[in-house]
Amino acid sequence: MDPVSSSHGLSLPPPFHIRDFNLHHHPQLQQQEHQYHHHQNSEDEQSGSSSGVKKRDRDDINNNNNNNNSSANNEGKELSLQGYGEGEFNRRPRGRPAGSKNKPKPPIIINRDSANALRTHVMEIGDGCDIVESVTTFARRRQRGVCIMSGTGTVTNVTLRQPASAGAVVNLHGRFEILSLAGSFLPPPAPPAATGITIYLAGGQGQVVGGSVVGTLTCSGPVVIMAASF
Repeated sequence: MDPVSSSHGLSLPPPFHIRDFNLHHHPQLQQQEHQYHHHQNSEDEQSGSSSGVKKRDRDDINNNNNNNNSSANNEGKELSLQGYGEGEFNRRPRGRPAGSKNKPKPPIIINRDSANALRTHVMEIGDGCDIVESVTTFARRRQRGVCIMSGTGTVTNVTLRQPASAGAVVNLHGRFEILSLAGSFLPPPAPPAATGITIYLAGGQGQVVGGSVVGTLTCSGPVVIMAASF
């Protein structure tokens, strides 16, 4: 039996008997094998360290490239933002400025009337005067048209043309109270047909008559007329 196997009390296969026996009796081969394993381990360590160094170098290069790319991107963004800000600063704002609607507007003050403005007049015509002639004279002197809106008072001896019957003219004798008075007068060179008065009268017995005045309209007492000139 093999001394190694007998010392341990185990029976090993034949190859192990031969290997253990040869290594035991040939220390030079055992030393060479040990040196071979040590050299192999040192080469593995060197290769591992060199691969680690290469990996670290690659990582450093990648990090530098990433930093350069990020810095370039940031610079581009800053330039673009700066250009955008300058464009916004140079652009003129649209619309009204802030607070323009709240500014108080100056009051409109009329220092003098327009020559063609509508003016109101209160005319008083004395007893015995012709209303038609008085208003015509006023319009001719002022060179303004006159529109009679109303009148109060009494008249006498009135001649009317009634529109109900064609060509019918009515002569009224006596005093009559004015119920309604309206008409218009235009200064020359307006034709005489542009002037006319319409009147409604009430008699002493309660009768009411009206029409267009033909001829004169004589006052029987003071007559007040409300008129407007234009």
